[in-house]
Amino acid sequence: MKKINVYLMPGMAANSKIFEYIRLPEIYQIHKLDWIIPKKNETLKFYAKRICKKIDQPDPILIGVSFGGILIQEVSKYLNYKKIVIISSIKTNEELPISMKMAKKTKIHKILPFKWINNIDKLALFAFGDGIKKKVKLFQKYLSYKDPNYLKWAMDCIVNWEQKEIIKEIIHIHGKKDNVFPVKNLSGRVYLIEGNHAIIITRANQINKLLIELLKN
Repeated sequence: MKKINVYLMPGMAANSKIFEYIRLPEIYQIHKLDWIIPKKNETLKFYAKRICKKIDQPDPILIGVSFGGILIQEVSKYLNYKKIVIISSIKTNEELPISMKMAKKTKIHKILPFKWINNIDKLALFAFGDGIKKKVKLFQKYLSYKDPNYLKWAMDCIVNWEQKEIIKEIIHIHGKKDNVFPVKNLSGRVYLIEGNHAIIITRANQINKLLIELLKN
């Protein structure tokens, strides 16, 4: 049986352990990606090209969470793919929340003291949204990328993302109570499920059912 290759990209600051509850039928071969250290002043475009080198199977399905969803949309511009899925993410810069649009104009994100994120509790809230406040300790194992330079780079890439058009036939899964990328800002077709920004962990069973249905079409 020929396998269909699926590449999974986690969100900002998170490692590939966030996909530990994702289960797909045997026809799919799952490959978990992780972040690599960005080079100084590296653009998202060139970073995406470097990630492409880690995708060594033809015509894969690309799945990305949060900032990882933004990244795989950039990756998709440089290789042939079968399908693209984003979870708890956005499809264009118009879907950014007002606070991030303001950050682009004011550049305030460039002067934020990211060293405070070395506090693992605060980093968990930063990465997964405040919907996990009661379970913050459980989420700490998913966070490996705490370097302030990486976090500043990631935030700068998000607020300055230039995507204006929705990628054709992109699949978008999102939590109804996502407070990082609120539903009210989203456009186009979105598959909404109960939950917040951390649905890849907290609602994995629902996501698995959705993926099985959406990927076979």
